Amino acid sequence: MKAIAIEQFGGQEVLKLVDLPVPDCGPGEVLVRVKAAGVNPVDWKIREGWLKEMLPHAFPLIPGWDVAGTVEAVGAGVQAWQVGDDVYAYARKPTVQHGAYAEFITLDAAHVARKPANLTFEEAASVPLAALTAWQSLFGPGQLKETERVLVHAAAGGVGSFAVQLARNAGAEVFGTASAGNHAFLKELGASLVIDYRAGDLADAVRQAAPDGVDLVYDCVGGPALEQSPAFLREGGRLVTIVDPEMAQRFSEQGVNASFVFVEPNADQLDLLRLQLEAGRLKTHLAAVFPLEEAAQAHALIEQQHTRGKIVLTI
Repeated sequence: MKAIAIEQFGGQEVLKLVDLPVPDCGPGEVLVRVKAAGVNPVDWKIREGWLKEMLPHAFPLIPGWDVAGTVEAVGAGVQAWQVGDDVYAYARKPTVQHGAYAEFITLDAAHVARKPANLTFEEAASVPLAALTAWQSLFGPGQLKETERVLVHAAAGGVGSFAVQLARNAGAEVFGTASAGNHAFLKELGASLVIDYRAGDLADAVRQAAPDGVDLVYDCVGGPALEQSPAFLREGGRLVTIVDPEMAQRFSEQGVNASFVFVEPNADQLDLLRLQLEAGRLKTHLAAVFPLEEAAQAHALIEQQHTRGKIVLTI
């Protein structure tokens, strides 16, 4: 099968188009013919070796944790899926090696969900990692409730744009930080206020909008925005970051209700997201679609860290 793989950690140049064996479909697994794979910031961080102390890695390493495709075969004991079913999944495995930048991938059948019927494969592949991250953050340690106020940092990105919509759908009031060019986009998604983090003082803007503070800060960017965020919380408020576990720990030691979220596969939550997608209450935005062979160009784009929505590879 065709795949994009790396033989060592490094820059975009280590991404190579190779021919590898189709993986065997073991008990409890499904073999999926990949139609599209999402590209996420974690992909280039894996490529450069940033996660090698956190998760076991093996070479040749195929990146990619977002997948949409069609079931090609089912392993022993699998009854929920049949050949020909259209599915999508968050494809992280215990060892980082057999990812979604390939013509085929095997997945734990329990981690696979039915593809939203109203989405193309490219659109579906843009959903799992980012939308699950937002869901698990907002409604896990974020404990977001109806009528609460949430501030989303980097609200126009893949995770942030899903977070804005999910929070709005849950009945919360949503503030977002983004560059000026993304303000109209975020208003369409349901943000009641969008703050240009490049113009003026972020803390002043938040205080003017919410003098008593916000109930939840959801950080998708880290850096100075996260550093300031405890000051934005009302008494009893929560802070969740998907970027900086060390800073979350430091805040916790200072008495802030702060958490770090690293997304887990969850097919039941993917089904709940599918219902919102099919009902038109949740939308995905494709920033760019590249053929598999141009994975390096996709990484170059996402490494700029100013992508609106999601980047996808078509296979």
